[in-house]
Amino acid sequence: MEKKFSKSWKSSSQTRKQRKYVFNAPLHIKHKLASSTLSKELRKDYSIRSVPVRVGDIVTVKSGQFKGISGKVTKVSLARVFAHVEGAVLKRADATEAHYPIHPSNLEITKLNLDDKLRVAKIKRAKK
Repeated sequence: MEKKFSKSWKSSSQTRKQRKYVFNAPLHIKHKLASSTLSKELRKDYSIRSVPVRVGDIVTVKSGQFKGISGKVTKVSLARVFAHVEGAVLKRADATEAHYPIHPSNLEITKLNLDDKLRVAKIKRAKK
């Protein structure tokens, strides 16, 4: 079964169409949707406002039940557009801990993981 995704979609004020666009988007577009804002210090250093979240970034949760928690990103799901952060865990009934998925728009990157040369090059390109 082929997924339906309109490449000519521009914008809509209707929430149902916005949600449909996000749910049916291919991964290369969902990658951009999984972006988080940078802290004020990083904005000055890199002259960019936001960057897609990656495993290894240190982030602060800005809203929700885990607001204020700072930790390393352990997993990023592009299919569901969520990130897992160390420290944002729920206790299950059997006393095990489960990572809570947090949308990247609710995160602020405080330290970038610059192990990947391609990511560094992308940030330098955006800085120009």
